[in-house]
Amino acid sequence: MATRSCSCVFLLVLVAFQSTMMKANIIIPSFQCRPVLASTRENFEFAVNLHIYKAQLFMLSSIGRGINDISPGLVEGPAPIGATIANLDNRTRNFVEESGLASIGHIRAIADMTVLKTPFPMPQLDLRAQVFAKFFDVINVTLKPPFNVYANTNSFLFAAVYASYFLEQLYAGIIPSIIGNRERELAAEIALYEGASYGVIRSLLNDRANLTVPPYTATVGNVTNLTAQVGNQLGGCGVKDEGLIVPLSLGAENRTTTNVIPADDNSLPYKRSALEILRILFISGNATRPGGVFPRGVEGTLYQLFLALKQS
Repeated sequence: MATRSCSCVFLLVLVAFQSTMMKANIIIPSFQCRPVLASTRENFEFAVNLHIYKAQLFMLSSIGRGINDISPGLVEGPAPIGATIANLDNRTRNFVEESGLASIGHIRAIADMTVLKTPFPMPQLDLRAQVFAKFFDVINVTLKPPFNVYANTNSFLFAAVYASYFLEQLYAGIIPSIIGNRERELAAEIALYEGASYGVIRSLLNDRANLTVPPYTATVGNVTNLTAQVGNQLGGCGVKDEGLIVPLSLGAENRTTTNVIPADDNSLPYKRSALEILRILFISGNATRPGGVFPRGVEGTLYQLFLALKQS
């Protein structure tokens, strides 16, 4: 009975949140939404943090092995906290492993084709289920039992989809500022891969749109709407994430409500800056207040600049 009751509250809050953008219990500061000025080195340094996050999450959740188990000496730093092998169906597990392995290749390519060298410093990652559950706290929703991202395929896909999406959004934004033909080509190639990876995971979610997310009664489609709203609120720079079903006004050419791949008015990918991404992954709405999956912040000069200038 407790689960049914909580699920009903969950759905009511979802509907209310979609229509009114409820205020969170997190204080959201004034946001900087203009592109972040950074050098090519600083951009790739920052990107490595996201590649490490994706690689560790995907590899540890699919086969229980991390980056240095596959490519020794590529990174160095503290072991992730709370990584767990997820209860995935074989099709999803195989793709998650494949995409995780590809992320390791991307990290190596950055070392081979830029001035950055291995081993890359690895930020502390907190991959415990309760950390991912905190995203629901942004809209004051308490689920019983607490959301467990590792419990089943439908739950895990919500974590997996953003690991690729943030990389796609970051590269889409920084490619014009990358100096050097080889470096710009590398950024474009990674962006293409991450866009494809994101598309695969969104397709997996779309295939399950009308299925529930156990043990709750909310459907996958409903939860994509919810997580999109949470990301947009924390990111603070408008709509850059959308659910699987949208109003015609948000659909491609305003002619469809199907929305497997979110995009802007011209069906071009949304861009997010490093500041926006950190606001979301820190689950604080503030790029200088670490938390979430990066409890100690991230590595690199760009993040240290954010801290020094108090850019949030």
